[in-house]
Amino acid sequence: MNDTPPLHVVAAGADADAIVRRCTAAGWKAHRGFALLETTWDLAERRLIAHGTVADDHTASQAVLAAARGAGVVAVAAGDIALALAADLRRVGPLGHTPGRPEPDDGLDLDPEQRALLNRLAAGSTIAAAAEAEFVSLRTANRRIAAARATLGVKTTREAVMIYIKHARR
Repeated sequence: MNDTPPLHVVAAGADADAIVRRCTAAGWKAHRGFALLETTWDLAERRLIAHGTVADDHTASQAVLAAARGAGVVAVAAGDIALALAADLRRVGPLGHTPGRPEPDDGLDLDPEQRALLNRLAAGSTIAAAAEAEFVSLRTANRRIAAARATLGVKTTREAVMIYIKHARR
């Protein structure tokens, strides 16, 4: 069992609900909201996943604190709050890990952020749209895609997407 707490920032409540369901099926206990009143600091063993909407800086700070204490976080946010929250949560751990979801076994040495961007590009998004959907800046998205191209040994993003599609369908 992987004990990495799930950390997610999503734009829609339906996406958050799906992630929370998958986490609870993997043994995590759902907790609505980000204010955790537990007396012990380290919550990793409790396997709590705090979830809800983040619409202001105070709620965002509660979500980051919950993650720092070892709880999983699934936050619904948009705009600048979502970008800042995603950046803060990345300092705690990797975004996008979901318990119960098998790690890809396609032979590609790509990290989850690179896979997420390539997946969006494969679905027809532009790099700018993929960056916005993944809550990263355009510059960060371009750097991650460039790193993916280097890892895959290709010169163009189109080639990287084609290799990703080919391996993802296996």
